[in-house]
Parts: sequence; structure tokens; C-alpha cells
Amino acid sequence: MRTVDLGPVSLTSLTWGDVDDRSRPLAVLVHGFPDTAHTWRHLGPALAAAGHRVVAPFTRGYAPSAIPADGSYHVPALMHDVLALHRAYGGDHRAVLVGHDWGAITANGIAAGTANPFGAIVALAVPPFSVMAPRRDDVGRWLRILPRQARLSWYTLFNQLPRLPEQRFDELVAHLWRRWSPGYDARVDLAHLAAAVPDDAHRSAVLGYYRAQRRPHRLPVRYRSLADAWTGEPSVPLLYLHGAQDGCLDPRWAGRIGNRLPSGSRVAVVERAGHFLQLERPDAVNDLVLEHLDTVSREGRRR
Repeated sequence: MRTVDLGPVSLTSLTWGDVDDRSRPLAVLVHGFPDTAHTWRHLGPALAAAGHRVVAPFTRGYAPSAIPADGSYHVPALMHDVLALHRAYGGDHRAVLVGHDWGAITANGIAAGTANPFGAIVALAVPPFSVMAPRRDDVGRWLRILPRQARLSWYTLFNQLPRLPEQRFDELVAHLWRRWSPGYDARVDLAHLAAAVPDDAHRSAVLGYYRAQRRPHRLPVRYRSLADAWTGEPSVPLLYLHGAQDGCLDPRWAGRIGNRLPSGSRVAVVERAGHFLQLERPDAVNDLVLEHLDTVSREGRRR
């Protein structure tokens, strides 16, 4: 593990490859909820074997990373942390960003911002919010998804309640893993999560990701330059992957993306996988990511 102090928070990361060898391109892998950096235990080694140095942080509030001093769990704060990691590890234009769930929301925000230093970005399980918005030519399809999505998203409202989500945390997260990735044995992942969220302070921190988004007025000044980007349209090619049996976000969202991403983007639905597709179908996900990175690298050399 490697820990770096980013100012408002120190982040500890799992690493693969020689992270000090700056001749190797950097890859930053960002997890979501209710998960930890261990979610990248398949993709991390694959990227290292392909020549990358890989850093997978436990995001703010997940031990052994710190609970942030400023108490912010807004998406611009998460974006700030990833951009700071890129600088701290000496990343350059070859750097790769991969995000899942909240990590995908973070990656999508960086893909839409002018501060993006990453040469390739991959998002899993949550598409850019800009492509989820209805258009005149697909309002009907959009409306057909909403009823099921509203039922799937009940937990976002539950997480707004005071104290009760902390008290029922273990039951909540076990239930979400079962529903979001049907048939997947999450015992190892839940054990990692228990170690990363050992008490009510950490539970409040990780639930704070949901609570913060309803309180944008509390965004600290240091993150405000990133506030407009996170719901914007990506300006760089994006690989977007979604599990066909995802019980968190309806897979039909992936089918609506169409040509709404920049040229060179790709969307793939991974069969026999739910929300945690990088764990359920690691070989398929690894191949798709590595293929995308190879394509981006070849196109960059042509330019």
C-alpha cells in the first residue's frame, strides 16, 4: 500500500507494478459504494502486466484512507482527489482513469472538465448524467425506464435518513450486493468493506456521498472550480461498460447512449454480469479495457 497526503485528506492506495517508475504510464482505479479498492484485484494486475503502474485508492472516508478534514463528499471533491493523485504520482498524458459506481461518476466528471489530464477514461456501471437526460427523439424510451429505476434507487432516499442507515449498515450493504449482482458470492468483498468501514464515523462518511449531493451549497471553496463539470458532457473518448443483469442501474440506460459520446467512444454491455461486473466477469472486462487502451494508444501515435 502507498499513502499520499493531498491536503484536505490523505489517501491510501493498493498498488500494482512499480509505481515509482515514471517511464510506465499511470493508471488510477476508483471504486464505488458499497465497495473498496479491492474491487480492482483482477484489473489492477492485468494493467500492471500490460506495462502500467497502477494506483487504486480507498476513496475519502474508507479506511485506511482518512476521513476528510473538510467533511466534503461532493463529486467535485472526489474529482479533486483523483486529479491530485495524478499529480502526486507524476502522471502524464498517457495516464488512464477507470471508475466504477461513484468512481464512474468521478471519472465521467473529469472526462467532461477542462482540467482532465488523463489520456484514456473508462466508466463502469454509471454512464455520464448528460446521456441519461431525455431528448426529443427518445422521451418514450426514457419514460419506460423510469418506473423500474425509481424502484431500484430506493436506497438513495434511505441513505438520507439520520442515524438509521448507520444502524442498519451491515444489513443494507449485504442486501445491495445480493440485489445488484444476483448470484455473485460477495463474502470476500463484504469482509473488505467491514474493514474499511469499521465504525459509525466511517459509516457516516461513506453514506455522506449520498447526503452531500443534496447539499451543494456546502461545497468547500477549494472544489468549486470543478462544480460545473461533473454533470457535463464528456469531451474525450470514453469506454463505458454495463452489466446486463445490473440490479442497481437499469441496463437500458446503456442502450440509450447511442452517439451521445465523443467520437472514438465505445459502449459495451457485459453479459452474465450485474453491477460489479469487474468482479463477476473479470476476464471480459479486462479484455475490453485493455483493447480500448490499445486503440487509444495507436490513435495517439497516428496523431
